[in-house]
Amino acid sequence: MKKFEYADDQIGDKEIMIAIPSIVVGIGIITLPRTLAEPTNGVDGVFALVIGGTFAILMTWVVAKLAVQFPRESFFSYASSLTSKPVAVLFTLLFAIYGLSTTVYQTRAIASVSEEYLFERTPFGAVSLTFLLIVIYAVSGSRVGLFRLNMLFFPIVVFISLLVILLNIGLFIPENLLPVLTTDFSSQWNALIKSTFSFMGFGVLLFYTSLVKSPRNVPKKAAIGMSVAVVLYIMIFVMFIGVFGNLAAANLLHPTVELAKDVQIPGGFFERFESLFFVIWIMAIFNTTVMFFDSAIFALNALFKKNRKMQLIFILSPLIYIAGMIPQSTNEISALGTFISMYGLAVVSSTVAVLVIAWKMRGGIKK
Repeated sequence: MKKFEYADDQIGDKEIMIAIPSIVVGIGIITLPRTLAEPTNGVDGVFALVIGGTFAILMTWVVAKLAVQFPRESFFSYASSLTSKPVAVLFTLLFAIYGLSTTVYQTRAIASVSEEYLFERTPFGAVSLTFLLIVIYAVSGSRVGLFRLNMLFFPIVVFISLLVILLNIGLFIPENLLPVLTTDFSSQWNALIKSTFSFMGFGVLLFYTSLVKSPRNVPKKAAIGMSVAVVLYIMIFVMFIGVFGNLAAANLLHPTVELAKDVQIPGGFFERFESLFFVIWIMAIFNTTVMFFDSAIFALNALFKKNRKMQLIFILSPLIYIAGMIPQSTNEISALGTFISMYGLAVVSSTVAVLVIAWKMRGGIKK
């Protein structure tokens, strides 16, 4: 029997397959039904999810396909060889900013939702600080260990999500899905943009593929992982619309949590199922946050090689906390999330486009 090495510095393609949905499924899914129901009618938001999800799967495959052309080579290294060192520095800094800003958003958003459902008397600053300290502890350890945490937590997240869907089947009303295909083009386009934002996270493949021992199957595995997230999003959205209807979805702040609150366990032996759901969902948000924070550290390490990982963490962590305290209202937090998603989509798309074109111009030959 082959011995499993816990102290190695490499991962397999299966870890990548689990990491992608772990990164994608974060705070966004709690508000997903609302963001899609607001501009659409009935269950029309599902079409935006399908199209946006297909785009995300395709982009995931393209990003991974590009990264595997340079096995065991860092993003900064192959970006420098394809373009130039100044351009590679710019791309790396943009990705670092994206990772840090997403960490800020996730840390602030988890505090806001926790304050509403779990810690009503606890200041959101204390909740945010506690969560950030746990994230710092995780990021301070082994980078490969984060992927194994994903493999530990994500199956639990999927299980509890499927359980929420299963226990709400009895409340599902097919008529709530109507009307179908009545949303105008501009509103559907708005929903499509929002759904695409929900699948952001595949850009980290540009950095983490260098850790994969045998990267040949990474594009396929990464696309499968993104497909899992897409299917999970579609199932939750359709179930919520079927149970509550489009109007309720558009007016509830955190619809997915409300779906969990509606669960009634037969026999009444377990009440407040939403507390269990939310505790498990903190695992998903934790996975998302640590991966984005670590990817930012990963990027900055390539630029500031004299600075150790812990030095960067201790420098950036207070800045993350202070920045997270700036948004005060729910609207400000939502606006921050939208801006970061737009920024991330622009950075990832433009970077991948430039690198793919440069790679093709050089003949598409592996370095």
